[in-house]
Amino acid sequence: MDRVFEIPEEPSVEPTSSLEEDVIRGTNPRFTFPFGILFSTFLYCGEAASALYMVRIYRKNSETYWMAYTFSFFMFSSIMVQLTLIFVHRDLAKDKPLSLFMHLILLGPVIRCLEAMIKYLTLWKKGGQEEPYVSLTRKKMLINGEEVLIEWEVGHSIRTLAMHRSAYKRMSQIQAFLGSVPQLTCQLYVTLISAEVPVGRAVLIVFSLISVTYGATLCNMLAIQIKYDEYKIRLGPLEVLCITIWRTLEITSRLMILVLFSATLKLKAVPFLLLNFLIILFEPWVKFWRSGAHMPNNIEKNISRLGTLVVLISVTVLYAGINFSCWSALQLKLADSDLVEKVLAPVALTLHPQCSGLSPLCLLLPAPSGQG
Repeated sequence: MDRVFEIPEEPSVEPTSSLEEDVIRGTNPRFTFPFGILFSTFLYCGEAASALYMVRIYRKNSETYWMAYTFSFFMFSSIMVQLTLIFVHRDLAKDKPLSLFMHLILLGPVIRCLEAMIKYLTLWKKGGQEEPYVSLTRKKMLINGEEVLIEWEVGHSIRTLAMHRSAYKRMSQIQAFLGSVPQLTCQLYVTLISAEVPVGRAVLIVFSLISVTYGATLCNMLAIQIKYDEYKIRLGPLEVLCITIWRTLEITSRLMILVLFSATLKLKAVPFLLLNFLIILFEPWVKFWRSGAHMPNNIEKNISRLGTLVVLISVTVLYAGINFSCWSALQLKLADSDLVEKVLAPVALTLHPQCSGLSPLCLLLPAPSGQG
């Protein structure tokens, strides 16, 4: 998982006075190579190319049924990915015709990746020397067994890279559970009933499985950040490896059971699967209705009441997709007005991707455009 800042274990600190508590000034954050952005773009392009190749093969073999399913899953996830990136970066309010055109032809992640790489290379050529900071980030850390509050100054370039990383994490979630899961299930089902695995389908299955595993791993990371949102949490390679292995085995076993169940009952399995998905989809809204809570009104000036409703519905669909295929590691509580307010209020969202106040709704919400 990406880390925007690499903070030394024993940062050079300068105590600053505070009315609430002592704040320690940490060293300036160091930028890191955006491996996560490249990896997410690679998964998106690889899965899209292999899906289109299989569409061509199904059409050539006159297998219209499987061609329609493969193309539909590809188009739905790709459109949702484009909308997510546009929404996070707020491109509709900016004059960026090239970016909007690339999103229109479903190549938005590619142009975004190039933008992030150009920003990184520009900062690298400057030797990491940033312009005056535009925001401050505060996190608690344990130093010599004592809990201290450390403050870092964040420059404009690092802030922009942090926004790109945050956007790609959300994109990976959307792609994994709204596209890769149904695509993987469909291709495994076709493989089971046809008893053959052509190279193109095998490549698509591999890309889809990696995408789902990556998205599920991000869910665990997000859950840890939510629970310890006031602290600077760093997971080592061994911890990340254990989570990845666990998620791979969990998703593989669940989807194989689902495919075997569907292959056995065929059309009789559709009502059961649909009912299961609808229960997961409407459960948060039923709890919200029974609690008597109300939708917040214009908490953030750029998100109206209708926009808030659309975001909540989108996140509910994503939440249902996650729970349908694996353990989500998160709970969506729409009745918690404080949760919604923390998500939509710009003062609660910092520019650090491991921001305080982070919640499941942050998967689709844009980072603040103003200064922090």
